[in-house]
Amino acid sequence: MRERLVVIGNGMASLRFLERLTERAPGRYDVSVVGAEPQAAYNRVLLSSLLGGEVDEAGCAFRGLDWYEGHGIRLITGAPVTEIDRENGLVMVGETHVLPFDRLVLAVGSVPIRLPKPGMDLPGVLTFRDLADVTAIRKAAVEHAKAIVIGGGLLGLEAAVGLARLGVDTTLLHVMDRLMERQLDHAAAGLVKRAMEARGVHVLLKADTATVEGDGKVERLILSDGTVLPADLVVMSVGVRPNVALAQNAGIAVGRGIKVDDRMQSSDARIYALGECAEHRGQVYGLVEPAYEQAEALSRHLVGEEAAYTGTSLSTSLKVSGLPVFSAGAIEAPEGSETILMSDPGLGLYRKLIVADDRLLGAVFVGDIAEQGWCKELIRTGASVAAHRDDLMFGRTAPQPLAA
Repeated sequence: MRERLVVIGNGMASLRFLERLTERAPGRYDVSVVGAEPQAAYNRVLLSSLLGGEVDEAGCAFRGLDWYEGHGIRLITGAPVTEIDRENGLVMVGETHVLPFDRLVLAVGSVPIRLPKPGMDLPGVLTFRDLADVTAIRKAAVEHAKAIVIGGGLLGLEAAVGLARLGVDTTLLHVMDRLMERQLDHAAAGLVKRAMEARGVHVLLKADTATVEGDGKVERLILSDGTVLPADLVVMSVGVRPNVALAQNAGIAVGRGIKVDDRMQSSDARIYALGECAEHRGQVYGLVEPAYEQAEALSRHLVGEEAAYTGTSLSTSLKVSGLPVFSAGAIEAPEGSETILMSDPGLGLYRKLIVADDRLLGAVFVGDIAEQGWCKELIRTGASVAAHRDDLMFGRTAPQPLAA
């Protein structure tokens, strides 16, 4: 009999794992997938485009139900898993359904954080994380509405841009002194802020939310300095937290996320975790690329191949209000390093390279990110740039091998 494999979660990491598993060993496992959302896996990266009306839900879809059926995968949607019974190898789905497993994959993602401030439970305070959130935001974003987005990270920027595309009066609040402070230095963040404002988004930095008020619904947001901002809608986008509740209740080892080794194996040898819920070597990733690399490693391991996930070199590549942005590695120069700059604020162009001992430590590009792939590879491998340092800023004239 085939081993029974149950996957909890049907997001982007889960689907990539299933795709790779069925490519490598079709029919090897009896596979069941349980997703809490009513839809099959979709592209969360496009949520801001969906919010702004650039794509519809069909444009966010990945695989149709026929794909799951054609690969012999039992797909259960709209059904949250309530318990994992490790002793008996059972997964409880909803109130009555039970799935037995020989191996279990947890791809349960993360949950949005809500600020512990007064008024955050008022109607009209929403998060921006899934299709249901987009539907709720669009319903609240009526004509002449005033929207406030809290959080100047990637998701907050995407939510604000999406609302602005709907013609909503949108204000973005960020408690730090620059947008995307984990990915961008001050100069690059300033260009992004200008691009946001050009799209009609009001940006307030060093803006600490004190409370949200209203009579039965959101009416105003008050900052810690006493500033009062009228609001019909508040979108919370201040980060996410790995979803560890199921694993924790089942007695599986957790830290910030579900702890896994290089095979994505948890403290229970039959149970694995990947994506935003997993903690690997003390690191929790909230990006698509690490999740896909983890899915690749796990699929190889489960078909008997030698495979190890050793971590991901983080980078960010996106468009903010049509402005291309890329960063990888260090964004501020450590002691003993050199900084190479090219800046043309009028054209919205900025490039910053950080080099030490003929190695590229970091790169921040805004406006033109054509060399992002090369720079990312140089940072990841630590290859010498001595032979082509002149090309780093302006691009290679011909392909060159990375020096050892």
